[in-house]
Amino acid sequence: MRNRDEIALWPVYFDSTKTRGEGRRVPKKLARSHPSLEKIGKALKRLGVPYRLVPDAAYPRIHWKKSGVVLAKKTKPKNKILKEVALMLEDGKSRS
Repeated sequence: MRNRDEIALWPVYFDSTKTRGEGRRVPKKLARSHPSLEKIGKALKRLGVPYRLVPDAAYPRIHWKKSGVVLAKKTKPKNKILKEVALMLEDGKSRS
């Protein structure tokens, strides 16, 4: 059973090459091409949100491809965290 204190952040949520129908959750202008788990994790770290990486997980719509998932502690609403992470990816602040 899923832990309700965590939210799943799939790389497809931030992928500019995907459509909303394919799973992108942020506006295209904030999305990045093929974001990695590590970059999403670094963005969360800079935001001060505890997280853990699950590299062998598969996004349900693309179950044959193991893209991995970042499970972040739910400190605020999911949409707010998604937007903040997307802004961090956009600014390149996730690189250290």
